Amino acid sequence: MPTVARIGPYRFFFYGNESNEPVHIHVQRDSALAKYWLSPVTLAASKGFAAHELSKIETIVRENEETFRKA
Repeated sequence: MPTVARIGPYRFFFYGNESNEPVHIHVQRDSALAKYWLSPVTLAASKGFAAHELSKIETIVRENEETFRKA
C-alpha cells in the first residue's frame, strides 16, 4: 500500500490490487480510515472519523486530486 502523501495527521495511500473499483484514495489517521472516490470527489466509506473531520479531509482531497490521480 504505497503512501502518496502525508498531510497534517493524515496518510493518503492506495492498494495496488483494487483495479475493479473506480479511482480512489484511502486516508488514515491513527485507527480511523476513509476512502474517497476521485471522479467526482465523494466520500465512499468511513470508519472512525467525525463529520467535521471528513469535511476537512475532503477539502484536502480536492486540493490534491491531480496528485492522487497520477499516483
